[in-house]
Parts: sequence; structure tokens; C-alpha cells
Amino acid sequence: MKNKVIALSLSGLMVVGGFVSAPNYVGAVGEGPNYGGNESIQTSILHTYNELVENLKTQDAKQKDMELEVIGQTVKGRDIYLAKYISNPNNPTILFLTQQHGNEQLTTEGALEFIKHLGTNKMKGVLDHVNILIVPMLNADGAMGDVNFSLDDYVADGGRHLTRYNAVGVDLNRDHVAKIHPETQALHNNVLQKYKINYMIDLHHQGTQSEIDGKYVSGSILYPTNRNVKPEVLERSKKLGAVVFNAINSKGWGNIGKYNGGSEETIGRNGAAVQYDISTLLFEMRGMSDHNYESYALGQKSNGYLIQQTITTLDAATRAIADGSIENVDTSFWNTLPTQTTRPSGEETE
Repeated sequence: MKNKVIALSLSGLMVVGGFVSAPNYVGAVGEGPNYGGNESIQTSILHTYNELVENLKTQDAKQKDMELEVIGQTVKGRDIYLAKYISNPNNPTILFLTQQHGNEQLTTEGALEFIKHLGTNKMKGVLDHVNILIVPMLNADGAMGDVNFSLDDYVADGGRHLTRYNAVGVDLNRDHVAKIHPETQALHNNVLQKYKINYMIDLHHQGTQSEIDGKYVSGSILYPTNRNVKPEVLERSKKLGAVVFNAINSKGWGNIGKYNGGSEETIGRNGAAVQYDISTLLFEMRGMSDHNYESYALGQKSNGYLIQQTITTLDAATRAIADGSIENVDTSFWNTLPTQTTRPSGEETE
């Protein structure tokens, strides 16, 4: 019998200045607890798909600047939602994408908090100068464990398992060229091709064992690396990464490395950059909400910090684009940012 310990739930986060924030323990993300097999990882504290939809509809009813759109359906028929803030079609536009992989949910929790924040006076004037698109939980079937294969060997408790793959066992972040699956088709046909998007942050989670300089990372970032990306698109991508890095680095509790990712166009950050000239950034947060490989799942004491890391990322990117400061940010940090390595317990895959 496992010892049931819930170290930190979403409701245990403190609210500061309109944001959900984590307690100020320096370094806690970077050295946050691994799942050791003796505690419980409770998926019940995460939004279910139905709860996410209810949350989005509630905010849509409250916020005059928000518009909610269904962009398609998953394999199992769940609607895929896009939250839109478009004040001026000529404004620069950023897309935030979460949960291509269903077991990477804390970025979605952060995105939902950010949507709430967009409806407060804290963002007064900002939305006049930037358009924001948010696709939370692209892979709702995987997030709900509603798939055509067994998840019996996954480690989480709480009423449902979450898996990387869609309902038919496909990695959606390898479908950005063929676009065979309905989730990927919805994203490309009704978001990437429909709107004039300048920037995109693709939010993911990786395993728990990535490190730089002997310390676990709280996350890692990477620009598009396909050789067909235009130089100006790549440069803007690096600027977007600089904005995010500076914002997280200034908090004291983050530890950001450079992700060692592939160059295939089938990967979202590469495909969007090559096909649509969108400047993209991959952000891989530490640890997953569920997995069949224990070292990929993260103990829950790090939940709050990782949610706050997501909110900080989205807020910093939005403000830098809105006020134009992204154009002048120094990208030289990329030259010295250490590429993360993995402690000997498994490989990382975006």
C-alpha cells in the first residue's frame, strides 16, 4: 500500500498581485522532489477536461476582451478550444500552446490562471497593443486517459491517468508535416493558417533528471533548429527566448538550461517556423503529471513553482511584445547558456 501524501495542491498556492504564485523558497524548483514510488501523485488536483471547459466559458462570460472558439475535435470527439484576445488585427500576435502531450498538464494550469489574469486591471492597456491566442489542452483525450491502449502501468493516482499520446497512440508533436490527426489538423487549419501569428511558445514538460552544472533544471528552452527557418524568424525566436529567460532568471527560484532538441519539421516549434514564418520557442518544464516511467513523474511539492513559471513566461512574453521591448533584447545569453544533460535514468523527448 502506497503512503498517500499530497504535498501541495493547486489551492495551496498564494495569490499575489492578481497572479497565483509559489512560496519564495530559492532553488526549490531546481531541486524539487522526484517521485520515489512511495508517495502519491494525485491527478485529481488537476483540471479535468470538463472542468477546463467550464473554466473557459466562465472567463469568456466575464471578460469583454476574450472570445472563445472551438477549432476542432479530438479523436474521441472532445471540442478543442481557442481563447482569443484580438483588439486590433494589425497588432503583433502570440500563440501559447499547451498539452500537445496529455501528461504535461501544469502548463495548462498556468495558462488557465493567466487567462484569469488577462481579465484584471493588471493588464489594463497591454491588450491594446498585442493579440493573444491560447490553445490549452490540445490533446484532451490523452489528458483524460481516454485512449485505445492500456495505461495500467502509469504511476499516478486520482481517478485518471494522463498519457503523452492521443487516443490512437500518436505523438501529436511529430505530426506537423503530415497533419494526419484531427488535433493537429485543427491547430494548423483553424489557428496557424487562419491568424497572422508572429510568435508562438509551445509549452511542454520533460523528465525530472535534466541538469546543468550539477543542478536540476526547472525548465529548458530552445528556438527552432530546422535549416529551412529564415534567419529573421530565427532571430526573433532567440529574442523571445531571451525575454523568457530574463523573466525566469530574475525570480531566483528558476534554473533554465538549453534544450537538446531535434531539427525535424515534424516537431511543432520547427514546423510552425518553417511553414508559417512564426518565431517559436519551446519551453520544457521539469517533470510530468503522469508516466509509466517513474523518473519522469515529479513529486507534487514542485507543482506551485512550475505553474508560476508558466504564468511568468506568458506574462513576460505578452508585455515585451506589447511594449516593443522584445525588439531590443540582448540574445547573447544563448552563446553561453549550458545545454542540459540527463542524469543516468532516461532520455528526454520534446
